[in-house]
Amino acid sequence: MRRMIGPVLFGVIGAAILIGLGVWQIARLGQKEAMLAEINAMIVAAPVELPAQPDVAVDRYRPVTATGRFTGEFVEVLSGVKDEGPGALVIAVFETAGRRVLVDRGFRFEAARGQALTATDAVIVGNLQWPRETDSFTPPPDAKTGLWFARDVGAMAAALHTEPTLIVAREPTGDAIAPVPVDTSSIPNDHWQYALTWFSLAAVWLGMTAGWLWRITRAGPKG
Repeated sequence: MRRMIGPVLFGVIGAAILIGLGVWQIARLGQKEAMLAEINAMIVAAPVELPAQPDVAVDRYRPVTATGRFTGEFVEVLSGVKDEGPGALVIAVFETAGRRVLVDRGFRFEAARGQALTATDAVIVGNLQWPRETDSFTPPPDAKTGLWFARDVGAMAAALHTEPTLIVAREPTGDAIAPVPVDTSSIPNDHWQYALTWFSLAAVWLGMTAGWLWRITRAGPKG
């Protein structure tokens, strides 16, 4: 009997830890769903005037409107449409109320990439965004083509001499560019899968413990 105490404790404690991790993931799932609901509500809210000093922490996803003029300056960020083909997102300079900001005008296919944009007056409706797309492995813009590989607001602002403010248009802005509005699809929400993984590991752990105990009983008393 004494030989079973260690395996039983090992099995119970290990399973309890794994189940606890699964329960924690369930709690995180509820928190993440609440956060996503809040963000989705903000995204579709009525737009406000572009804040004078947008705050990354407060204004991310905030719907805004701005009246001004596209200057014709832009950069392109490698992108693509599933089952349709490659292309680029067009990040353009927009002048409004004495300011220069960035506007993500949307996507155009490879055949149109690099074509000049019309310098024109416009009213922009979209959402403020500071995409988290860069890491230490993101290459710099291609020196030959000028193509960027991620939306790096700070770096693009420096290259185009604007403030580090990006409005992602949710309505067409012309030049045959299809808007790609902000949504929450890029925010991971895998907590349910993680919870199932932990619960499955707990079940396996208990099964292995049961097998261990069975082998002990089969072996009979020592000596």
